[in-house]
Formats: sequence, structure tokens, C-alpha cells
Amino acid sequence: MAAFRARAAQRTRPITILPYRGYGNAAKLVLPGRVLEDKRIRPSRDRERRWRNFAAFIKRIESAEVPYARLRARFRGIEQELRADDEGYFRVELKCPAITAGWHEIELELVDDPSVRALGRVLVPAESARFALVSDIDDTVVYSHVSNKLRMLLTIALSNARTRKPFAGVGAFYRALHGGVNPFFYVSKSPWNLYVPLAEYLEVQGLPEGPLFLRNLGLRMPRDHKRAAIGALLEAYPRLPFILIGDSGENDPEVYADIVRRFPKRIRVIYIRSVNRHPRRVAAIERLIAEVAHTGCQLVLAPDSEHAAAHAAGEGLIQPSELRAVRSDRKADEKSAAKA
Repeated sequence: MAAFRARAAQRTRPITILPYRGYGNAAKLVLPGRVLEDKRIRPSRDRERRWRNFAAFIKRIESAEVPYARLRARFRGIEQELRADDEGYFRVELKCPAITAGWHEIELELVDDPSVRALGRVLVPAESARFALVSDIDDTVVYSHVSNKLRMLLTIALSNARTRKPFAGVGAFYRALHGGVNPFFYVSKSPWNLYVPLAEYLEVQGLPEGPLFLRNLGLRMPRDHKRAAIGALLEAYPRLPFILIGDSGENDPEVYADIVRRFPKRIRVIYIRSVNRHPRRVAAIERLIAEVAHTGCQLVLAPDSEHAAAHAAGEGLIQPSELRAVRSDRKADEKSAAKA
């Protein structure tokens, strides 16, 4: 306690607990998060100046973690004490029987300063869920220029949750797949430092709320963190088939095909947005289409959200009426983009 107070006295900013959205099932809840110095970054605005976006981006990337902070987690009378690592990251795992479906709140506080508190939210899918969905974000939901690292960095640094628009029709397509009950999860190569603007982006753009799986800027996070995240979800929800959504810009098709190899019969459909249309890339994906077909999984290379939605309607994953909504949403998005 004395050591914590001595370090706290040297800090110029207050401490905050930043819980990330977690996931769980009827027996266990998992809630990751981080303990940081609070830089008081304000929410984005529609007509934010680009230099303000850049300043907020730099503040987030240069996070001031609070290493080895001791935390206490509470949920329905169950308590757990844990310690963050040297970069401030922590992971709560609470085992408790008969957890009902829905979003649940876990109370968090610093052991050495109980006035520092936060509420973490954890999703337990509904029993009526027909399938679970995992979606990439960059170049799948929003155009990010992943293949050009400098252009991608500038796109993220100079924009915000309100100025970056999703691909035309993707919002309506995702809402149709979600159907109010099917759980959505998001995986991305973006670092945890960008968790807040990404979570804000999903909310502002009307995309289904769900846990995010990002990566550590350090060296300890495995390069195949997408495989690890999807594997953990498949094990957490053994009765649910999964739909995986990504793009052809980098290695989503290869990662998802590997998931099919590891978990045969668990992946219902893979939707890949076609953003790299070089003949060699298309040919490589066509080989994967033939490979995963042996397991009963369909890999669909789609030029846009409407094409993917048409396939989903044909497979009974969404209602035909929702296909019309995707088409209408796509036209509205394209009209809005033309005016911007």
C-alpha cells in the first residue's frame, strides 16, 4: 500500500481501470482490461479537425500503463483478487454456475485505492442463438488500406469514429446476421491502445455490439492472435456453429481455412470481402474454397455486402426481407459517400 501511494504521488494524472468487453458462458466469465493513467481524451465529434484526431491518436499509442496494479473483481457475491502485468494488462476469469444469457457487469476496483473503480461488461450468448459470428474490422468493415502500412496509419491517425464510414451496406448486413440474438465478436490487428475508438466506432455506425480481440503492441502477443481468439471462442461455445467474416487483403482466408482444419464441422460459412483482385490472389482463394468445401463449410468471395447478404438469404441465415434492407442501406451509404 505504501509503495503504491508513493508511486501514485509521483504521477501527474489520475489512474483509471479500462475494462474491455468480455465474453462468457453458463459457467465462466472472462473479462480483460488494463490499468492506465487517464489522459482525458474526449469523445470524437463529426467535424473534428484532423490535427486533433492525430493528437488523440498519439495519446492513445503512447499509453502510460500502471504496472503490477492489484485489482479486485466482484460478481454476484464472488470475489477475485488479481494483479496486472508489467504493461498494466489484466484478465479476470470468474467461475460461477448457472449464468444467464445477456450482458453482465463485473465490478472492478484497485485494492490499494478502492476509490478507483470501473464496471466491465461481459456477453453470455442467448440459448436461442443459431450461430456465432466473428468479423475482422480493417478492410472488412471499414476501408483501412491494410496492404499499405503508411497509408493505413495515416487513415487511422487523421480520422475518428464519426468520420470513417463503413463499407456500403455492411451495417444492415451485420444487423441482419445478428438478428438480436446471434453473438458478434470482432478480431483485429489493431493494438489494444485503440480499443476505445474502435468500440466507439461500432456504436456510432450502428454495428452489433460485441467483444473485441485486439493485439498487444509488445512482443509477447502471438502473431497468430486471430487464430488464438477464434479458437478460444469455439471452445467456449461448443454447440454453436460459427460464421467468419474477413477480407482478401492479407491473410484472413488462410487463417480462417486453418481454423476449419482445426475445427472441422464447426464453421458454417466464411465470407471474404474481395479487396485484392489480382489474379494470383483470386486463384489462391479459389483453392481454399475447394479445400474447405470437403468439411461442409462454404467460403464465399464477395465483391460487396449485398452479394454476401444474397448468399446468406439463400442459406436461410437472414430473411429475404433483410436482403432488401441491405440493398437499401448500400445505396444510402454510397449516396452519403458521394456527398462527402
